[in-house]
Amino acid sequence: MGNITYMTSEGYKKLIEELNELENVQRPAISKQIAEARDKGDLSENAEYDAAKEAQGMLEMKIALLKETIASARLIDESRINTNEVQILTRVKIKNTKTQQVMSYMIVSESEANLKEGKLSVTTPIAKGLLGKKVGDNVAIPVPNGIMQFEILEISL
Repeated sequence: MGNITYMTSEGYKKLIEELNELENVQRPAISKQIAEARDKGDLSENAEYDAAKEAQGMLEMKIALLKETIASARLIDESRINTNEVQILTRVKIKNTKTQQVMSYMIVSESEANLKEGKLSVTTPIAKGLLGKKVGDNVAIPVPNGIMQFEILEISL
C-alpha cells in the first residue's frame, strides 16, 4: 500500500465531498458530453469528442488518486496533540536567526497544505526539520539554497 496520509477529520471530509462531486456530478456530465459528441457523427475529425475523452481520462485519474488518498488516510486524534514539541497540527512560531524574521506555520498533512494560510505540509524540509523539536531549540534545516537556522519561539494549537 502507498503512503499513509495523516489528516484531520475536516480534511478527510473535504476529500469525501470532492470525490462525491467528481463521481456524481462531473463523471455523468462528461459521459453526456461524449455521447453528444458521438451523436454528431464523424469521430475522426471531432475535436469535441477528443476533448471530452481526454477530460474523462483526467477525471478518472483524479478519482483513482482521491480514492487512494482516502484509503490510506489516518485520521489524527486531535485530542492527543500537545504542545511539548512540534508535531502535526501544532502551530509553531520560528525565528530565522540570520534575518531575525519571525514566521508562524501550522504543520498539516500534504493534502491540507496551503502556504497562503500558513499551513505547511509535513513533507516539506522545514516541517521535517521542526518535527519533535521543543521551544528554545535551535534548528539547522538544509534547504535547496543552503542551510536555514531557526529558533523555535512558541508551539501552540
